Amino acid sequence: MAKDFKATVMKQWEAGQGENAWTMFKVISEFVDGFETLNKIGPCISIFGSARTKSDEKYYKLTAEIAGRLTEEGFGVITGGGPGIMEAANKGAFEANGISVGLDIDLPFEQFVNKYVDNDKKLNHRYFFVRKVMFVKYAQAFIAIPGGFGTLDELFEVLTLIQTNKISRVPVILVGKEFWGGMKTWIENIMRDEFKTISPKDMDLLPIVDDPEEIVKIIHDFYKEHKLKPNYTM
Repeated sequence: MAKDFKATVMKQWEAGQGENAWTMFKVISEFVDGFETLNKIGPCISIFGSARTKSDEKYYKLTAEIAGRLTEEGFGVITGGGPGIMEAANKGAFEANGISVGLDIDLPFEQFVNKYVDNDKKLNHRYFFVRKVMFVKYAQAFIAIPGGFGTLDELFEVLTLIQTNKISRVPVILVGKEFWGGMKTWIENIMRDEFKTISPKDMDLLPIVDDPEEIVKIIHDFYKEHKLKPNYTM
């Protein structure tokens, strides 16, 4: 039985090898399309958050307000291009006549490009890791609104890249003390103090705010001392 299973595994593995070479061409085409589009748009801020947030909910309205204020300050807005918080951020930028980018991803449910993404700034992705590069490379700050696993994934990837100096240190701002406060307390008490798996200075990466003007101030204060530029070169 073990020999038969091993043979079956190897046969299936070998059958999939031909796809790998073609996959690389698909990946490269996504990178090229993304770089050619986003290289032209100027400084932007990536906003993460739940696709499930409804238009009448508090954080939808707050996100639209935040995006509008960022547009007034000269920043474009990058989102995942879908519904919920992503739509709210694109709407805020669009209605303030700002740059509104949507990084769509092929999913079997819920995802579509919202109507507030600029037509020439819609990028469709098959691969999450390519999409994450676009989120990160062209953002001069990151804002995390309440969300689910995807939002946490994007947030902690950004924090890891900053912590390990793989990208420039830029503002990472959490919006919603009622949502993020418990997580930050756990990180402080368990990761930092009890298990010592992070450095005390890492907590400086996680300000939590509720007011759009606090976000603007954090970003202004940071860029009084730092130059606006893409996060890294590849």
